[in-house]
This record gives sequence, C-alpha cells and structure tokens, in this order.
Amino acid sequence: MEKIPSFTINHNLLEPGIYVSRRDVTPSGDVITTFDIRMTRPNREAALDPRALHAMEHLAATFLRNHPEWENRIIYWGPMGCCTGNYLLIQGDLESRDILPLIQETMQFVADFKGEVPGATPRDCGNYSYMNLPEAKKAARKYLEQLSDASDRNFSYPAD
Repeated sequence: MEKIPSFTINHNLLEPGIYVSRRDVTPSGDVITTFDIRMTRPNREAALDPRALHAMEHLAATFLRNHPEWENRIIYWGPMGCCTGNYLLIQGDLESRDILPLIQETMQFVADFKGEVPGATPRDCGNYSYMNLPEAKKAARKYLEQLSDASDRNFSYPAD
C-alpha cells in the first residue's frame, strides 16, 4: 500500500507553522485546502495534552464558524492524532500566508478565552469533561509567539 502524502513529510525537520497539506477539488469544482496547523516540533518536544487539544477544538471551531469574513468557507477544525497540532479545512485555493491573520485571531481568542468552553456539556459533547482549558490557553499563547517570528520555514514543508 502506498504511503499517503502526509506520511512522506520529514517530521524530524518540521517546525511549528502553517502548512498546506493538500488541495482537493470537489465534483462541483470547489477547491478545499487542508492546512496543517503545526503547533509543536514533532519528535523533538512534547506533544500537546489531548485534553488541551479538545478544549482548543471546541473554541477554535466555534470561533472560526462564527468569523464574519471566513464563516462560510470553514469546513473543519480538528486535532491531529499525533497531538502536535490541528487540521483546518477551508473552501478555496489558498496559501499558508493567506490565513496567517485568521490563525493569529483564532489563537488569540483561545488564549484570552474566559468562561465555559462552548459545547462542553454532557448533552453537547461525547466526552465533555475531557478538556483542559488552562493548557489550551497556554498552547495558544506559545503558538502565537512562534507565529510572530515566522519565516518561510514555517509556511513550506521542509525538503528532506
């Protein structure tokens, strides 16, 4: 069986950043861009706490799907299984730098969030108590710092 493209990226060289993971074209001709929102240095620093990623998922998905400019183009936000970041799917043929301000806004929202996490109730979520808001906020702040000093290496997958 052939490796899927995301398993061909050398994760030992990957830095935190925003990467175009893939582009797909729907039968109706719409382009869907999948972004790799990489928040840690894989295999070289600790993965994110899955409970923090779960809280971040609820917050980021809520923020993005209510964003005045982007809400109609957001398809999905969710954590990576390896717990080193998230995936964001957006309608449109986009580049990493196109969404940098959106990701910064999203992470600022998470970092500054106060109150109850949206959808964190037994009625609304299948594992509502499996969240860590303080760690989600900490991870968002760290990622914002990393993005403030971003260069090409944070927007293009490394060459092997």
